[in-house]
Amino acid sequence: MGCGTGAGACVRAPSAAARRATIFAAAGLALAGLVAADLLTGPSGLSAGALWEALRAGPAGENRAAAAILYQIRLPQVAMALIVGGALGLAGLVMQTLLANPLASPFTLGFSAAAGFGAALAIMFGGAISAALGLTLAPHLLTPLFAFAATLGATALVWGLAQVRGARPEILVLVGIAVLFFFQSLQSLLQFLAAPEVLQQIVFWLFGSLARASWPGVWVAGGIVALCLPLLAREAWALTALRLGEANAASLGLETEALRRRLFLITAALTAAAVSFTGTIGFVGLIAPHVARALVGEDHRFALPMAAIGGAVILVSASVAAKLISQGAAIPVGLVTAIAGIPMLIAVILGQKGRYDV
Repeated sequence: MGCGTGAGACVRAPSAAARRATIFAAAGLALAGLVAADLLTGPSGLSAGALWEALRAGPAGENRAAAAILYQIRLPQVAMALIVGGALGLAGLVMQTLLANPLASPFTLGFSAAAGFGAALAIMFGGAISAALGLTLAPHLLTPLFAFAATLGATALVWGLAQVRGARPEILVLVGIAVLFFFQSLQSLLQFLAAPEVLQQIVFWLFGSLARASWPGVWVAGGIVALCLPLLAREAWALTALRLGEANAASLGLETEALRRRLFLITAALTAAAVSFTGTIGFVGLIAPHVARALVGEDHRFALPMAAIGGAVILVSASVAAKLISQGAAIPVGLVTAIAGIPMLIAVILGQKGRYDV
């Protein structure tokens, strides 16, 4: 269909590349604005001017109070929110693609529950276990270490059990659900046995919070995520092909079982890096992939970075909301994402017309 030659002739529709570039730019600006808002909010009552001066002066600035708040509390929390949100978004997208299941997330296979069990174990018996093993670790390092180890243990357990039946997507989901309930039961047992003050620590960790963020945790979690990023980038085409169905992917020459094994390990590492330092944070890995695919499509060259940005946006937004809701002490972000995640998930499902028809 042609267009007229006058001044009011038709306007050419933007190309797909231009549309994606606009979406990425808008998402980046939104994330930058949320990061600024997160740095400016908190219970200390410091003004924006004081924080800006502290940022310009550096950690050794004259205003020691502002420098301590900015560099020891708020910046590590914001950095951890970006890392954890991005990691959960990436892990969720990969998991949904691997399992061909729109409800899959890093928590579907029991990784989060395993991390919670490892953290509870460290809080209750970490000192005795480390002494028995001859380890000399600071108490604040025991919890993330145990959570990380438990997550990797759950990965090996799920994969090993699923291998008995061929590690097909439906088998992985069923085994993952069994492992999820297994570790949740162990969590409940430890909470039942714990003393009241220990129980309080366990429950607070399970809520999921950025309050325990520190620079060592940021470097460790960020380093693990940074190592996973190029590995995921190499598999972008394979993930896109896998969205066409396992049979079609195999017809294109992909070794689907080897691909699933590699991506399974990468997803486990991303999830372990995320939850080990912040606790259980739900719905980010479930919602961010749907938003990413709705914005940029199924091509994982674009869906992967958008899922990471989307996860970071969700978690930083939750951090800002937590501070605004409770001025005296921030609500754990895990509670905010759990409460806000339900309407967000419903909105995403209703907005994907025909995508989930069966």
